[in-house]
Amino acid sequence: MAMKGQKFKTYSEELKIKAVRLHVEEKWTYRQINAHLGIQDKDRIKRWMRKYREQGEFGLLDQRGRRKEYLDQERYVQQLKRENAMLKKCLEIWMQEVKKSASNSSKKRRN
Repeated sequence: MAMKGQKFKTYSEELKIKAVRLHVEEKWTYRQINAHLGIQDKDRIKRWMRKYREQGEFGLLDQRGRRKEYLDQERYVQQLKRENAMLKKCLEIWMQEVKKSASNSSKKRRN
């Protein structure tokens, strides 16, 4: 329980992602990561890992003060961005196929 006037240590999103990457990709132990990054709380990385497994990198964001609808909106915007990127790629492929078919049909007319 927090005591009056107690200051809490906060960590940046980059540091959290680095800690998770060290554990997942490099197979470092929690103790090694704590020593390397200077994290005193021995269970801090375990909590970050749990959030990362449940929500991905989004779970590592500081969500204090954010309301649920804002979080859902951010997810929705990210989904729309992915869909737009995919549709742009599909449009490029479709345009290339249209150009190919148009050039093939014009060649057939000439012959």
